[in-house]
Amino acid sequence: MELKKFIINLAPTPLVKLFANPYVAGDSINATTDTAQNFWEKRHVCSTIDLLGEELDSDEEVQYTVNVYERLIHALSSHEYATISLKPTQLGSHRSTEHCKTVIEGIVAQAEQHDKKVTLDMEDHTLTDLTLDIYHALNKDHPTFGTVLQSRLFRTDDDIRSLKNLSARIRICIGIYNEPKEIALQSKPEMKKKLLEQVELLFKEGHYPEIATHDEAVIREAIEIAEKLKIKKSQYEIQMLMGVPKQAFQNELIRNGILIRLYVPFAEKWKYAIAYCKRRMAANPAMAVYIVKNILHKIRGKR
Repeated sequence: MELKKFIINLAPTPLVKLFANPYVAGDSINATTDTAQNFWEKRHVCSTIDLLGEELDSDEEVQYTVNVYERLIHALSSHEYATISLKPTQLGSHRSTEHCKTVIEGIVAQAEQHDKKVTLDMEDHTLTDLTLDIYHALNKDHPTFGTVLQSRLFRTDDDIRSLKNLSARIRICIGIYNEPKEIALQSKPEMKKKLLEQVELLFKEGHYPEIATHDEAVIREAIEIAEKLKIKKSQYEIQMLMGVPKQAFQNELIRNGILIRLYVPFAEKWKYAIAYCKRRMAANPAMAVYIVKNILHKIRGKR
């Protein structure tokens, strides 16, 4: 795993862009809204759209991100099948939780004027408290505002219980960040088992789970849990990443009346998008192998 990460980090930006292409909608708002519209018109697949980027540490970069989201909200105003996702580290967390909350609330309020729902993404464990503090603070006045919880973290059951009486919209996922063994599960099967337990807990607590996984067995079991609890199909959805080859399975679920939503990232400035793309590449072994061969080929060519 560490060798794979090392190799991925060596990959030049043009190669990263090439291999990230299936996972990224484009490098403009127009390309992204066209992608989302095509998903809906051709397959009745919904979208949540995210501007790639993280860990911005200047007010100028944060303002740039705010401006992009404002333009995105206007572009999506007539697209009822699309929501918006955003990250705290793009939107002022470098200054303080309170500043980040103020910036995010501005985006959420503007999105509400256009009937757009917003989800606050979850980053690594160092941001969990900040993210949930912002979520709790804003949910009172913005009840459609959603957030994300990660099944690998030991704390997540308690975080779900802290949502009591909110009827919260929660994306529940394993999480892509490798977390320390002191605070998180290390085994994928255990993470998947815990995810299903937390889906059931979210249902029982009256929330709207957005079940984010590509594991077909896990999805089928989550649906069985919903049926056992007599949860209507309108009270949850399944989310996957754009570019992951699961179209046949998605179509099966759609035929059965289950809402599918794809996470649709885009970039305007690729320097902000590279970190995300490298994580997606590191999660794909076949891609990592190809990159190794490509890098070795270039090295040999220089000799």
